[in-house]
Amino acid sequence: MKVAIDSCDTLKFERYSDNTLPDLACKSIINLLNKTNIDRNEIDGLLISSCSNENYLSNIVSEMINLNPKISTNVENLCNSGTSAIFLAYSLITTGICNAIIVAGVEKHNSPGNKLVWDITRGDFNLPIHWASLFAKNHFRNFKTTEDDLAMISEKNHNNANKNPNALFYKKKFNFMDIINSKRIVEPLKLLDCCYPCEGSCSLLMISERFAKKSEIPIWIKGISQNNQGASFSNVSYDLSSIISTKIASKDAFKQAKLKPTDIDIAEVHDAFTIFEIMAYEDIGFVEKGKGSTFIKQNAIHFNTRGGLLGCGHPIGATGIDQTNEITIQLQEKSPKLRQKRDCKRGLIHNMAAAGTSSTIIILQK
Repeated sequence: MKVAIDSCDTLKFERYSDNTLPDLACKSIINLLNKTNIDRNEIDGLLISSCSNENYLSNIVSEMINLNPKISTNVENLCNSGTSAIFLAYSLITTGICNAIIVAGVEKHNSPGNKLVWDITRGDFNLPIHWASLFAKNHFRNFKTTEDDLAMISEKNHNNANKNPNALFYKKKFNFMDIINSKRIVEPLKLLDCCYPCEGSCSLLMISERFAKKSEIPIWIKGISQNNQGASFSNVSYDLSSIISTKIASKDAFKQAKLKPTDIDIAEVHDAFTIFEIMAYEDIGFVEKGKGSTFIKQNAIHFNTRGGLLGCGHPIGATGIDQTNEITIQLQEKSPKLRQKRDCKRGLIHNMAAAGTSSTIIILQK
């Protein structure tokens, strides 16, 4: 059975607010329900993506918005939570268990997912920037990537965020020299090479082929795959030149979609740190290994048009869903005028977690 995305919604990302986690989720879902032609009584699933420790969150939200779905549950997979929830919804619809599922991502700024304290293989270096710096140093050494290359990624994505009113760094301009001269955090990564933890909520409605007849502009999931390499950095650190989970998930998703990287017009890739956007170019297959830094200037594909994690901020459980929302509205030609890209027929979402120990790839098509 084919699966489509009907509609989506994103609240503005903020550093913090007085909203509770359920409040944030409900606000986005209520907006979503006002955008769709699908009757709320036909919605038979609610999946909440979050790294919070709040129990029974999806059922609490279901009650607050007066839904009684067949399935209501939480999904947690660190930064890969949002696309993991989409993967679960896709599976429930393709098997015929459900016909219409709301997937909502929500996070507060102080999420427990911000630190990797459970991985003892990282020793005292339990912040994500520590392992990101290892990937960056390796890329610098083996492929002649430079700090200027990383700064170009940050400059591009922050410029894109200035076209996105929902972005954390909307109307905050950083030029190339601002980025180069920003505070060095862990060699060679600087402050503006890093995404910023924040809070936010977003949601989307996934529907079966039968329900797609009611949809204004259904966007079809042509390929979806996830690969997991365990949880510990020790499981992936044997090869710092690639994110193996991204390579495997990409290959599977393209095979399922019967497409290749050159068929993609627009993509959202996981840029928690600037080095990871360059590596994503290579590991997804847009360019050969080691050529990621040269690909920045080619403009062959539109990347991270919403601003990426760097420009939007990173509310962990919501990020993968907002990435998917961006590709959806671009393909529907519903993106704000300043950021809408022309003639986009196919898009890709790349979401990953914890040094790339898990990755998801989703390929969408009009």
